[in-house]
Amino acid sequence: MTAAARSSDALPVAHDRVYRGLRTRIMHGEIAPGQALTLRGIGKEFDVSMTPAREAVRRLVAEGALFLSSSGRVSTPELSNERIEELAALRALIEVELASRALPRAHIALIERLQTIDAGIAERIAQRDAVGYIRTNLEFHRTLYLRAQAPAMLAMAETVWLQLGPTMHALYGKLRRTEPPRYHKLIVAALKAGDEPGLRLAVRSDVTQGLRLLAS
Repeated sequence: MTAAARSSDALPVAHDRVYRGLRTRIMHGEIAPGQALTLRGIGKEFDVSMTPAREAVRRLVAEGALFLSSSGRVSTPELSNERIEELAALRALIEVELASRALPRAHIALIERLQTIDAGIAERIAQRDAVGYIRTNLEFHRTLYLRAQAPAMLAMAETVWLQLGPTMHALYGKLRRTEPPRYHKLIVAALKAGDEPGLRLAVRSDVTQGLRLLAS
């Protein structure tokens, strides 16, 4: 294989690595709202050329995780109150349905896993680790929703999480949490009891309450 062919084969791998790395950072709130990014800076961070950096940015712009201005400036979006309300409503629709579909498959091992993750959330809060809190909180929800066996719906939920990532960091600072989200315990209790109405209410409250506070 020629050097040119090897380089061509490596491009998709590099592009995917940059895309996944940036996507994770944005979803977990590691990049502030409105923060500018440059292809040169991305390339340096991930040790790649401009081409995979450009392709990764293009995908993230398409997903609403990054904003591309008419002048070519790339940044994380600064969400308006109306947009936050819209995304909160989407979370309520999608995630309540995912939780409902997961309920019949909520075996004891899943419930114990959710309780363990929730304990990890408490540790992140005690350490004032905003990024760790966001990451672990999403892990709680993803672990439950995987039991729904609805991959297209989960992918939609993750796209909403991605668009909200930078804003979630700002929300964490505003809430000044000192304990885990109280609705997580209600979610676990509803799963144990097989209480679908209680589960739907707990999930809806959990995914919308904080965001609506931020938009108020």
